[in-house]
Amino acid sequence: MEDMYRELILDHARNRRNWGLLKPNDFDHEESNPLCGDVLRLTLRLDGDGTITAVGWDGEGCAISQASASMFGEELIGMTLAEARTIDKQQLLENIGLRLSINRVKCALLPLKVLIIGAYDGAGAEQWIEFENL
Repeated sequence: MEDMYRELILDHARNRRNWGLLKPNDFDHEESNPLCGDVLRLTLRLDGDGTITAVGWDGEGCAISQASASMFGEELIGMTLAEARTIDKQQLLENIGLRLSINRVKCALLPLKVLIIGAYDGAGAEQWIEFENL
């Protein structure tokens, strides 16, 4: 089973889905992982009801962070921003499907960190700290 997930990770890292920033966009936020230097910028386009209709992202980092961003972007389309904020770290890690070291967990969670901090505006960092400790 882990081999299947490894192949999925490699496929998403090599063939990134929703790669490229959206202009115009309704959401634009960037964060980094200070432990390893991964950087991710996420852009979203929302309809009048707040539903995510398009995702764009770019960044640099390891295969785990890039694949996670690609997989996360696919998951976001069709959700409202409010629904997207309810995605928990366990759900994202289950999508990755591999046991990861603590440093790699932070790589995998980077797309969620960008969304959470960006979606909560000024309170985003505090929300992320609480979220990360769950």
